[in-house]
Amino acid sequence: MAIQWTPNLSVGVEMIDEQHKIWFQKAAQLFEAGQKGQAKETILQMFDFLDDYTKFHFKDEEEYMKSIQYPGLDDQKRMHAGFIEELARLRKDYNESGGNVLLIINANKMVINWLTKHISTADKKIGEYARTLK
Repeated sequence: MAIQWTPNLSVGVEMIDEQHKIWFQKAAQLFEAGQKGQAKETILQMFDFLDDYTKFHFKDEEEYMKSIQYPGLDDQKRMHAGFIEELARLRKDYNESGGNVLLIINANKMVINWLTKHISTADKKIGEYARTLK
């Protein structure tokens, strides 16, 4: 279920697009680690990265939206908070399962599905709005 960032997922804001690309790469690495049955520590490192990077990206994205006075900022913040909660739940479930590989595969599917849906519906609107300001 690993998927790569493609140009059709471009928001049209370079900083956001570049961060999305890294997110897809790391999500794919998490999926591969699960498929290969790699050590729990490796998978936990990936979870750490995704958790930290998600918060970093959302902060940057929200600051950008604020700087252009994007009218959908509050909705984006709610969606971002929900995704952070979902990641935390997945990590907790993984830890409680003792390192269930199937959970990693399902986590990857959730992350990729959320990313592609969120980018193609919510984030693209940021780029559309930014282009109206030029």
